[in-house]
Amino acid sequence: MNIWTSFLETVTGILNESGFAQFFIGEGYKNLIMIAVACGLLVLAIKFEFEPLLLLPIAFGMLLANLPGAGLYHPEFFDTANTAFWHDGHLLVGEVVKQGGLLDILYLGVKLGIYPPLIFLGIGCMTDFSPLISNPKSLLLGAAAQLGIFIAFIGALLLGMNENVAASIGIIGGADGPTAIFVTSKLAPQYLGPIAVAAYSYMALIPVIQPPIMKLLTTEKERKVRMDTLRQVSKTEKIIFPVAVTIIVSLLLPSAAVLVGMLMLGNLMKECGVVDRICKTAQNELMNIVTIFLGITVGATTNGASFLNVDTLKIVGMGLAAFCFGTAGGVLLGKVMYLVTGGKVNPLIGSAGVSAVPMAARVSQKVGQQYDPGNFLLMHAMGPNVAGVIGSAVAAGVLLNLFG
Repeated sequence: MNIWTSFLETVTGILNESGFAQFFIGEGYKNLIMIAVACGLLVLAIKFEFEPLLLLPIAFGMLLANLPGAGLYHPEFFDTANTAFWHDGHLLVGEVVKQGGLLDILYLGVKLGIYPPLIFLGIGCMTDFSPLISNPKSLLLGAAAQLGIFIAFIGALLLGMNENVAASIGIIGGADGPTAIFVTSKLAPQYLGPIAVAAYSYMALIPVIQPPIMKLLTTEKERKVRMDTLRQVSKTEKIIFPVAVTIIVSLLLPSAAVLVGMLMLGNLMKECGVVDRICKTAQNELMNIVTIFLGITVGATTNGASFLNVDTLKIVGMGLAAFCFGTAGGVLLGKVMYLVTGGKVNPLIGSAGVSAVPMAARVSQKVGQQYDPGNFLLMHAMGPNVAGVIGSAVAAGVLLNLFG
């Protein structure tokens, strides 16, 4: 009998100390909800292929962070009020490395602003700026599509959020995940999880969100406009462009130098033709490694206790508004250019001014061909699309300069 009692006490003790029991203690139920959300995101990434390269590691990081007792990530380490890990406003990296779990250590790449610029390096190696160089007016469309950032910023302020959080929410409108992560990690790290999930979710939903806005703001005649073939861009122009953009933007907005500089370094590596080996490494192996680390650590910040609240709902709603206004801003400027040029610019390419390359440009092409199957807008839309990458980095620099 004593042996049986001892056995039951042992089993009961194990169950009480297990993660299963912790789901029913305090706010443990929130972790259970987040695990269900993570599984839902995994379905979207695997079955429906919604941004799978980042959504899958983000979802799995979310899963790991919400397993009670696993101890892989400790949000309290990164709370500036924790004097054991912060001194005079600076994170004690050595203490995190010494006491942290795997995800704590990997998260340092986000906290210290390392991963997003490396992502930009890879993007630069894969991006062709020829459509923008060939048609510099595309830069205006890329700038107009950043309207959503500042509209959402004002909206978030009106909802009672402080300036840093409002700026972080607004950057979702640029449809640029790495930029959203970079700005949020500097201004409002406590909201990194919901902002990153919102940014990448809306990027994945571009084919669903953008077409209704594009059709609402344009006429059938405008959608059928065929644009002149772009001129051929010389190799010299392609080499000068990244150097010139880096110098000009960095002098105007030093806080944008890290993102724009890495983007343009990658592009220069691609276009110069003399560093093929490191260019391929940056756009393949390095990009893939950083994507894994970035995704899983961003997912790890979505702990149930901090994620499931009213502020998260506000972020999701304002992020959608930012994205919609960004799309509308690009299309409306496209309509202005249509009028100014006497009908030579198809306003649909303005929607590609958001930073999601090349998805937004493909949407412009697809919508255009619904009304004229022989109309090829893809290369014209790539101009505003790559301009949007620069534009979102510049907008990030403006926000960091104002509130960082």
